[in-house]
Amino acid sequence: MSLKHDIDFTLNGVRTRATVQVGMSTLELLRDTLGLTGTKYGCGEGECGACTILVDGVSMNSCLMFAVDCHGRQLVTIEGLAADQVGKRAEALSAAFVEHGAVQCGFCTPGMMVQASHLLDKHPHADSEAVKRGIEGNICRCTGYKKIVDAIVSVTE
Repeated sequence: MSLKHDIDFTLNGVRTRATVQVGMSTLELLRDTLGLTGTKYGCGEGECGACTILVDGVSMNSCLMFAVDCHGRQLVTIEGLAADQVGKRAEALSAAFVEHGAVQCGFCTPGMMVQASHLLDKHPHADSEAVKRGIEGNICRCTGYKKIVDAIVSVTE
């Protein structure tokens, strides 16, 4: 027997309705049900940050949030940032990541950019130490963090 619930929420600025299994994660809802594959499945345990999204303006690991808990909330994914739902910052961050060579395999990049956007919303003039603290929940296995930190800091200048 499977229990399902209908949920209504705002996703990247668009009112959305979905029927979800009780045990489904928000990550599964985004990727498998809604086809938004920019949010990545990394560890499934909230340790890597690859699945970072914004929920009511707060960064969250979507693998740890039940989809039923999205009801009535506002979610922003990397696709929402790319669609300019939160201003020109996503475009500036994207350009900075490329310019500073902060992207290699690209797997961590969506979560890193969502986290960076959240950080810069809270601290628009963050220095490198604040950026390091702000992205510490996001793991990159390719570049190290210097290029990523430099890219994010360059957007604050």
